[in-house]
Amino acid sequence: MAKAKKIEARLSPIHGNGVFATEAIKKGERIVRYKGKLRTHEEVDEEYGDEDENGHTFLFTLNDDYVIDANVDGNVARWINHSCKPNCESEIEENAKGKSHKDKVFIHALRDIKAGEELTYNYGIVLDEPHTAKVKKLWACKCGAKNCTGTMLQPKR
Repeated sequence: MAKAKKIEARLSPIHGNGVFATEAIKKGERIVRYKGKLRTHEEVDEEYGDEDENGHTFLFTLNDDYVIDANVDGNVARWINHSCKPNCESEIEENAKGKSHKDKVFIHALRDIKAGEELTYNYGIVLDEPHTAKVKKLWACKCGAKNCTGTMLQPKR
């Protein structure tokens, strides 16, 4: 299991808070579990549905049944920022017995990460609504990568 001392949250040049490596992290290493309150999609819609979108979220879609709400009981993983050229990826570990409420999300290193480097992953945000200029601006990406798309939204499938 990952040692929590390998990462810390602090102000990020990308956006707000970020998570940074305090020691070197090897490619493929499991860094941290994304934690928060387990909620159904309906509960999340009821809780946050009336709020205006602000391009900032601590909600992680776990599966068709559940969302992890890191606004409640979230850990340091909620501060990992999006990037178009990420050094990490999220991976959903499905429960062996098919119990979707027991699925978990872990953040893994895509490559070796140096001490002091900010951890990032692609949020993979897909919206049902049209990707208008206003919506793209709301979900603007500020990662600074050469291949930055300017938005955290993924192309429509």
